Amino acid sequence: MFEPKLKEECGVFGIYGNQEAATMTYLGLYSLQHRGQESCGIISSDGNRFYKSIGMGKVTDFFDGEKLESLKGDMAIGHVRYSTTGGTGIVNAQPLSAVYHRGYMAVAHNGNITNAYKIRKELEKEGAIFQSTTDTEIVIHLLARSKAANFTDALIESVSRLEGAFSLLIMTNKKLIAVRDPWGFRPLSLGFVDKGYVVASETTAFDIIEARYIRDIEPGEILIIENNTIRSEKPFPKKKISQCIFELIYFAKPSSMVFHKSVYEFRKNLGKQLAEEDSIVPDIVIPVPDSGRMAALGYAEAKNIRFDEGLIRSHYIGRTFIEPAQKIRDFGAKIKFSPVESVLKGKKVVVIDDSIVRGTTARKIIKMIRAAGAKEIHFRISSPPTISPCYYGIDFPSKEELIANMMSIEEIERYLEVDSMRYISYEGMMKITGESKDLFCTACFNEKYPIEVERKGKSILEENKEKNKKAE
Repeated sequence: MFEPKLKEECGVFGIYGNQEAATMTYLGLYSLQHRGQESCGIISSDGNRFYKSIGMGKVTDFFDGEKLESLKGDMAIGHVRYSTTGGTGIVNAQPLSAVYHRGYMAVAHNGNITNAYKIRKELEKEGAIFQSTTDTEIVIHLLARSKAANFTDALIESVSRLEGAFSLLIMTNKKLIAVRDPWGFRPLSLGFVDKGYVVASETTAFDIIEARYIRDIEPGEILIIENNTIRSEKPFPKKKISQCIFELIYFAKPSSMVFHKSVYEFRKNLGKQLAEEDSIVPDIVIPVPDSGRMAALGYAEAKNIRFDEGLIRSHYIGRTFIEPAQKIRDFGAKIKFSPVESVLKGKKVVVIDDSIVRGTTARKIIKMIRAAGAKEIHFRISSPPTISPCYYGIDFPSKEELIANMMSIEEIERYLEVDSMRYISYEGMMKITGESKDLFCTACFNEKYPIEVERKGKSILEENKEKNKKAE
């Protein structure tokens, strides 16, 4: 209906030692809903067996009181999903679970395991039968097939084979385990509530249940919670920390602390930096809601220009929407955004968003602003040009679909029909990261991938070489 923004990855939440584990997990997942709306699920444990409720759709649509009451026990893990590997459907909804020789096991995963294809083929040759197409299932097979003497050794052996982005929550009959890959691509935080522990993709999930943030799970750390105590293992060889900068630019909720930074302040500072790099003096600054709001606030503050809401976003759009038989131009964009003519008419407007992907939605938004009477429209993006896909847990379009990779600035201006269009500079963005600037993955902006990626047995580098040969 309309082109979505970059697709969120997934969100995970786990709790140990709380008699309302299922309800707390439900609330935590609700806070993480922005990370995935395709499916959701909770698996709980009473120490003897697992209880499971997994389905398609959003948390509040799928779960009800009856489902939550069926999830017994004082330990649970939950997941909200947007598919980045594997297809859409209930078979790939998480958490995944299995019964094996050590007992019950459940896994929830955020990220992409980049060598999953290779490991899966090896396991299938050895007789493994997979029930899903998601990369997460290989973790269950590796754990189940390990001949290690105990679960911890089996876990270390299994996750040591993985490459790429994996923030995992694993639950057994008695344990809750958090694992973060040694590159630290995706966030994972530890908190404490009512004599028990919680782990979540973002700290915003702690706020709703009044949990106290303790610390981040460190890159390369395995945290085991058992008998209400915590044990930390760091079995991985040291890797270059490569935290996903798009977590701070777009994915994480503004109320979260991610990678030890306030997401709100980071985005606002991007806007200030964007203003510093921009010579335009507009009448008003407006955001593309809701993604551009913090950057627009920073931009307006830095230039001492009026900030206003020139676009109102509808928050009540379901998965389907009936379009009238009489075709309405740009119908999808119009049910999502409504321009405010009294704000825009006759004004020189700077419109700010955090990113531009294919550009089709941006073009429709600009047309709506122009139709509302804006005198000039200057489009500003608080991230550098996105020129390459992500293979670590974000559903980017292909390289050939990314507008910044296919068009020059002047061509984008003509396509969008704006008076000017500018991105924040790469150097300006990295300046906002401060002393931690060497700890981020920015491959979507510069194609410098921290680790090799395989797709169907071929590396991305091999694929690109083949494409270049064909182009020649």
